Amino acid sequence: MTTRTAELFANPLDVVNVGLAMFEDDIAAQGTSVTSLDWTPPGGGAPTAIAALDALTQDGRPERIDAANAEAVQRIMSAKPVLVGYGRALDVVPGMTPTTILHAGPPIEWERMSGPMKGAVTGAIVFEGLAKDLDQAAEVAASGTITFSPCHEHQSVGSMAGVTSASMYVHIVHNETHGNYAYTNLSEQLAKILRMGANDQRVIDRLVWMRDILGPMLKEAIEITGPIDLRLMLAQALHMGDEAHNRNVAGTVLLFQALAPGLLQSSFTTEQKKQVFDFIASSDYFSGPTWMATAKAALDAANGVQGSTIVTTMARNGVEFGIRVAGLPGQWFTGPAQQVVGPMFAGYKPKDSGLDIGDSAITETFGFGGFAMAAAPAIVALVGGTVDEAVAYTREMGEITTAQNPNVTIPSLGFQGLPTGIDVRKVMDTGILPIIDTAIAHRDAGIGMIGAGITHPPIEAFQQAIRALAASI
Repeated sequence: MTTRTAELFANPLDVVNVGLAMFEDDIAAQGTSVTSLDWTPPGGGAPTAIAALDALTQDGRPERIDAANAEAVQRIMSAKPVLVGYGRALDVVPGMTPTTILHAGPPIEWERMSGPMKGAVTGAIVFEGLAKDLDQAAEVAASGTITFSPCHEHQSVGSMAGVTSASMYVHIVHNETHGNYAYTNLSEQLAKILRMGANDQRVIDRLVWMRDILGPMLKEAIEITGPIDLRLMLAQALHMGDEAHNRNVAGTVLLFQALAPGLLQSSFTTEQKKQVFDFIASSDYFSGPTWMATAKAALDAANGVQGSTIVTTMARNGVEFGIRVAGLPGQWFTGPAQQVVGPMFAGYKPKDSGLDIGDSAITETFGFGGFAMAAAPAIVALVGGTVDEAVAYTREMGEITTAQNPNVTIPSLGFQGLPTGIDVRKVMDTGILPIIDTAIAHRDAGIGMIGAGITHPPIEAFQQAIRALAASI
């Protein structure tokens, strides 16, 4: 034994543990000081993903990618989404037909849909008068007469099941900077709702009222008040304690404040106006879909920037989680939908929950929602965790994004801009996956929301994307 080796074993050891937590426990049990480094191998440990990540560091690619990413992120941050109207999906959403049903997440066939999505689809079919009851609606859905398509492929987004049918009213959001439009349907407010998979007669009756009263009144109201600057309103909401995905207290007050004069001046009866006011007051989530369309309008402006590795879509259908990237427009990269971990409503257990579902992760893709939890510490009461963890989530997301958005800021972090521009390369290099705070729907159709919590995308989606990027850039 050499002198240096003898000296090593004669002195107390200080160990740095990289990787598995079980090693820390074993070393500590021996009375040895140990510090653990939270580390995962690049590319999730997949050799092909590591090779693709390495390829993107060669032949001048980093410079080209960085330039493309700077352009993509500038398009996102310079976007000015404005609420310009409301209208029937059939009249305004590109590609919508009387027998089209849009859904959340990447493409999926009826046979593979999750329980909540099947519940929402059958409810929508009854609502549209394409079937007399839910049993017949299931037959219609399986018959091939319904066209199923992702919301994202129609300039749209839909929370949870995301189901949008022809007669439903939607927001019309115009990105004034780049000229594109985005759409999303209206909030149903309560927990037992179509987007959560509930589909009983009370749900259908509410949808009929939204089609006949709420939607037309909102349409009239915005025609009276004029367009609403949503980027400015979003910034205000975050300054007032929202994260604008699952906490929307301020956003709903601000949106209602802007719409109220038009609602009051509309041609509807006093009783109908009272119904709408009471409906908006029934839940803070009224503005939730509005922020989804805001994010969609901004992010779509980055699609088509050649060579960019910036993520422009994160969406889930309850079976698969899909992402899309600015430099590869129209292509989906998917992996299995994940469990959402968080507090459950009384009487429900984790085994009752469906897997992660919905287009609402468009909020995190932009930089708010889970990425902005530092702006909304009260959100932990809904999704679990601590205030310190909420702040840490926002800081950690800065490690996988390329910029801070100066137009939407977080007061508690010294008015730091939202972490913006998820870079596939950074996700693969660090092993840090985007954080998403979201609702939990029951795994079976007909029940609805049973909790809320935290989840992440599957690493497989980013591994697919990095391989495709390496082959294309």
